[in-house]
Parts: sequence; structure tokens; C-alpha cells
Amino acid sequence: MAASLVERRTAGLVERCYAGSDPVRFRADVVPRLRRLVSAEAVFFATVDPASLLFTSAVAEEPLAAETPRFLENEFGRADANKFSELAGAADPVASLGRATRGDLTASPRYREIMAPLGLGDELRVALRHGGCCWGVLCLHRERADTGFDDGDLAVLRAVAPHLAEGIRRSVALGSVGAGPAPPRTEVPGVLLLDAGAALLSASGEAREWLARLDPADFPSGAQLPFAVSAVAARLARLDHEPADRVPPPSVRVCDRFGEWWSVHATRLTGPPRPQTAVVVEPAPPRQRYSLLLSAYGLSPAQTRVATLVLRGRSTREITDELCISTNTVQEHLTAVFDRLGVRSRRELVALALSTGARRAA
Repeated sequence: MAASLVERRTAGLVERCYAGSDPVRFRADVVPRLRRLVSAEAVFFATVDPASLLFTSAVAEEPLAAETPRFLENEFGRADANKFSELAGAADPVASLGRATRGDLTASPRYREIMAPLGLGDELRVALRHGGCCWGVLCLHRERADTGFDDGDLAVLRAVAPHLAEGIRRSVALGSVGAGPAPPRTEVPGVLLLDAGAALLSASGEAREWLARLDPADFPSGAQLPFAVSAVAARLARLDHEPADRVPPPSVRVCDRFGEWWSVHATRLTGPPRPQTAVVVEPAPPRQRYSLLLSAYGLSPAQTRVATLVLRGRSTREITDELCISTNTVQEHLTAVFDRLGVRSRRELVALALSTGARRAA
């Protein structure tokens, strides 16, 4: 591909990353443009909760979609090469399976058990990071007959990955819009009961109401349960085999199609006749909402620290004492925070953080 054509196509992709759209539309816009830069037979593109790195919504093309439960079990339930959680913290967030296995794809359980039977060969994975947070993940697959991903392919993904991450961050800041007035939501937690295979056994009325509020993109194709529920269940299964301090708690924040945020977490139920998994869903508490809000608006670490203390009710004097900075510095950070979030006072900042979520564009 001519260098000038690559530059034009890259510029078109980058432009869409800054257009400001919800996650579903954003993925629909950028995937075709990405394919014009790096060929792939199948694409998986997911948003993640920056705190837990668990999937919240995704597009999984065929033949990947039909095997989503097995990919989730592999990603969150066992060891393998190029795990997204590892790439999110790596110096280089872009990696191919061929290179990770030194050309022996069969060294990867994911390849042997899932990809090879689907007729897939090499895969290229990317953790999409911005401002110290991972906002999404991307995986490109090629057929077994094709050559693996080369240096040029990896270089293209390294170049566009920060822009893709920025696009996801902006989509989170924008929130879900256009779904119409939100129906009343219950404040009572809902419960989903899963068997050992993470299949749905039963659900409370509150949990079914929550499922009905989600966007179809939150669900794998044809599945009863959304990505977030399957992800926390798979992560919980991994906790059974590793020390708890090595695996983050299985919890994730999810935005419904009305722009309201929910907390989803899993716990193990023991006793006869067999172990089961309970997934609890409830409106996200204020602290979870505003931590995501501040991250989504791209505040600097110093600005985030000051804003967090304001949201916790600290006075300027208390902030200066706790952070060991001057009153003028506190005010400078607050002014920057107000400008970034489009508010004019502490009261408006608190009101935004306590509202249904970050709906406005960054």
C-alpha cells in the first residue's frame, strides 16, 4: 500500500476518533476504516471498565460471535498468551500471537481450542490506553491460510491505538443518548443465578428489568446474558484457583441505553446440590460514578486528586493539608476541572457527579 494512501486512510480513521459519538456508533464508524489499514477476516472490539478491565460491550464478528463464551472463559478464567489485562500494563500494548508463541501458535490454548477449529490463524491484540487508563481492547484475526501480522501491521496499530482509546474515552464521556426518556429504575439490587457453566438459572424481577434497559450491543449475539455478567462470572471462576490479591475483584460498571450507570459484581454460593454463582446488579453508588466520570473527562492526575476530594466534601484548607499544596494551586486545579467538565462551581460539580452519568461530550 502506498505511503500516501496509508496516510490518508489513517487521517480518516483518526478524524472519526474525535467526532464524538456513543460506543456503538463509534465502533461501527472505525472498524471499516481500520480494515482498510490492516486486513482482517474477523474483528473483536470491546469497551472495558478501566478499573477492572472487564468487558462492558463489544462487537464480535463471525465466526468469533458464536464462540464468545469460550473466548470469555479463556480471557478471564485461565492463563494464555497476550491477555488483554497484561497488554493494558505492558510497555507495548500491541502484540501478535505469532510473535508471542515464536511462530508456534499451538502453544496457545486459545488457538488450539477455539481459533484453529474456526479456521483462524494469527491474531493481533491491542489494549487501547489513554491518560493512564485502558478504555477498550481490539483483536484482529486472520485465516489460517494467510501470513501472520508483520511489523508494518503492528506499527499501524501502535500509531492509531491512542486515537482509538481517545475515541472510546469520549464515547464514555458522552454516554448513551437517543434512547428516549428513561423509565423509572428500582433502587433494589437485582440477582441473576448462574450454574457452574455460567448459564442463567433464574433471575429476580429487578434483574430482568435491568437486562431490558441494556443496549443490544451489551450482549453477545443471541445470548441471554450481557458481556458484563459473563465477564464477572468468568473472573470469579479464576479467583477459585489464584490468591485473591493477584486478581481484581469481579466487579464492573455498565451504562444502560438511557445513560444510567450500574454496578455488577459476582459472588460464589456454596452448598447442596452444587456450587452456583450469584451476580448482583444495582445502581452504581456515587463514588463509582464520579471516579469513572473524572477518568472519562481526561483530567490530569493532580486535577483528579483535587476533584475527588471536593466530591468527598473536603474544604480548600483540608485539600491543601492532605495534598501538601498551596491554596492557589488548589484553585488553579479546580478552575481547570470546572472548564473541562463544563461546570462553574463545586455545587455543580457535585450535582454532575451524582447525576445519571457522564452524558456530555468531552
